[in-house]
Amino acid sequence: MSTLLEESTVAPAALDAPLVIANRALRSRLMVGTGKYRSNDEMVRAIQASGAEVVTVAVRRVDLDRTKEEGVLHHLDPNEYLLLPNTAGCYTAEDAIRYARLARAAGFTNWVKLEVIGDQETLLPDAEATLRAAKELVADGFVVLAYTNDDLITALRLEDAGCAAVMPLASPIGSGLGLVNPYNIRTIKSRLSVPVIVDAGVGTASDAAVTMEQGVDGILMNTALAEARDPIRMSRAMALATEAGRLAYLAGRMPRRERAVPSSPAAGMLD
Repeated sequence: MSTLLEESTVAPAALDAPLVIANRALRSRLMVGTGKYRSNDEMVRAIQASGAEVVTVAVRRVDLDRTKEEGVLHHLDPNEYLLLPNTAGCYTAEDAIRYARLARAAGFTNWVKLEVIGDQETLLPDAEATLRAAKELVADGFVVLAYTNDDLITALRLEDAGCAAVMPLASPIGSGLGLVNPYNIRTIKSRLSVPVIVDAGVGTASDAAVTMEQGVDGILMNTALAEARDPIRMSRAMALATEAGRLAYLAGRMPRRERAVPSSPAAGMLD
């Protein structure tokens, strides 16, 4: 996908390194889902516009038969994307483990986005069940990317359990509220060695930029794209915002000041 950086005189590779998860290098720091689109064609075009290399698929909610044209998987080339099965809709560790294994048996890779929900109303994660499932899946050879609350202690425990990435939420799933607790996200990122991918709650491009400015390694989103009036344009906007927020973080913002400072030097001015 062409980006503004690729059209500039500075090579993108000189501005940032790839995102590496479990020894796999990714150019894009934006990951996207496949749910809620009005059609499969719209989904495919939005994913292409996003430039994402990692695309999540809810194992409990899609037909795993790739030959069926009406199914999501029929339209996604596993040679083009890393198709990341997720355990969305699971409310127990046992269910999450079972569906992760089902996905692997169905031909997915051994990567899994682990999601164990603890409350039907808020859709917030169950920290204890997520940790228990993570330990068993890691022991079973899975590369686990674990969705969790924006809680440092849980994030540290998931890293200790062997997760390849930890995915704290920006705000509740599907809320579009954006990054509610930037301090928590910055703290998690500062303490973990594995990649931190913010998942859930990003609603628009400005949310994506602010999230990436916290120094996190990437963002995963779905609803913000699928429920936009124009998912293809929103996907492109999110790609640019993710890249812009990342570069702004690496560049380092100017200090905030409570008084004006001239933008040009005062010395040497013409009389």
